[in-house]
Amino acid sequence: VQLVESGGGLVQAGGSLRLSCAASGRTFRTYAMGWFRQAPGKEREIVAALNWSGSRTLYAGSVNGRFTISRDNAKNTVYLQMNSLKPEDTAVYYCAASEAVAGIPPVYHYWGQGTQVTVSS
Repeated sequence: VQLVESGGGLVQAGGSLRLSCAASGRTFRTYAMGWFRQAPGKEREIVAALNWSGSRTLYAGSVNGRFTISRDNAKNTVYLQMNSLKPEDTAVYYCAASEAVAGIPPVYHYWGQGTQVTVSS
């Protein structure tokens, strides 16, 4: 599975962005998908994840209620809608694929190249 993120950019605090992750391969619909982020000097952390059907999701506490993860298996794409953005959301955002929904990076076997999100105060 190859993953390509898009949709990052510069936004003011309180604004919104929608990230997309396009996947190649017909097996996309069998994978759980996750969004992670990594800020300079910090470890990569889970943002949100969902299972193959989208019926099960998990969110980091810091984004719960502000971010929404979703997927469209017909388009081989997973999304991250980010609302009420804060400066502390600034990071490189990565999408990743795994055989199971999980909140830790080592479980994910496939990674995109990342997209920068910068939130100004």
